[in-house]
Amino acid sequence: MAEGEGMKTILSLFAATWLSTSATAAPPTVTPTTTKAGAPLPVHIGGRVERTADGYKRQWPGTYFEAAFRGPSALFRIGQGDVILRVSVDGALAAKLVKPKPGLYRIAGLSNGRHTIRVAVASESQAAPTVSGGFYAARGTRALPAPARARQIEFIGDSHTVGYGNISTKRDCTQDEVWATTDTAQAMPALTARRYGADYQVNAISGRGIVRNYDGMAADTLPVAYPFTLFDKARRYADPAWHPRLFVIALGTNDFTTKLHPGEPWQTRDALHADYERHYVEFVKRLRARDPNAHVVLWATDMANGEIASEVGKVAARLKAEGERNVAFVPVTGLAFTGCHAHPSTADDARITSALSTYIDAHPEIWAQK
Repeated sequence: MAEGEGMKTILSLFAATWLSTSATAAPPTVTPTTTKAGAPLPVHIGGRVERTADGYKRQWPGTYFEAAFRGPSALFRIGQGDVILRVSVDGALAAKLVKPKPGLYRIAGLSNGRHTIRVAVASESQAAPTVSGGFYAARGTRALPAPARARQIEFIGDSHTVGYGNISTKRDCTQDEVWATTDTAQAMPALTARRYGADYQVNAISGRGIVRNYDGMAADTLPVAYPFTLFDKARRYADPAWHPRLFVIALGTNDFTTKLHPGEPWQTRDALHADYERHYVEFVKRLRARDPNAHVVLWATDMANGEIASEVGKVAARLKAEGERNVAFVPVTGLAFTGCHAHPSTADDARITSALSTYIDAHPEIWAQK
């Protein structure tokens, strides 16, 4: 073969390979459809849901739904409620849907192989629950067992756990901008769970505390809301398959970042401290009664001139003094707080994850089944 012909052959092979790679690398499409849904696909759910005739009603942040299938496309249904959804296929983001209309959606443009789909709620839903209608087969799709993981982590907290305004590029935000730039799917819980290959729940509400909400706001504190599937407190949450090996809790920011007002139950800061410590200890003990072998990590930032961290440290010390084992306090410093209203950004979320991982990595026994 002449040198020129050899070079042409090489270039032709390169072009063919590039075209093939480009074709397979094209992102899948996610679009509304009027097609008829096939059989339901088995679904794996992360988070608290209430089964309804329309699907799965949810309100706590960070809920995610997953399915697996073999074929070039699949369908999923979105129900009522304003929500931001991140749709991922095989671990890569395929679409971000902001306040999508209820109805059936098609994921297409896939190779005719095995795929996993994940629909994760990014936005916070304090005002009202939203509904997911599950996954369905499309033409040529074969159902596979739903994804499942052996490890489980439960995250409990306030806006710092939710990911309040964490993708914002500014601190001064309207409430609409806060909602639009809150992404629990990119916040610390999702990052930590991904690092350890774990399923997770995010049982957190922005503005809530242990005994006091932000600026004395009248609403259920987190421990009061915690036992229930939805915020209406109509049904207690119970799932025999949910037994996390690790609880990661951050509560106290809202108890202490604002001054006390006349008419609140505490006359002094010391009285607030005492009430906070007692109720936090009781809350952790209730969690441990349900899952006695779980590790509990309490973490806090250095906000409020260290008042939060000081109080959380006292709670951890008191739990240990009263016989609770596998309890740790992890202080987190050096955050930039460039998100909405001086909240952690996604870069801060990564820093928090790193701080927590120092403890988790040092205790591999967390994942040992007993």
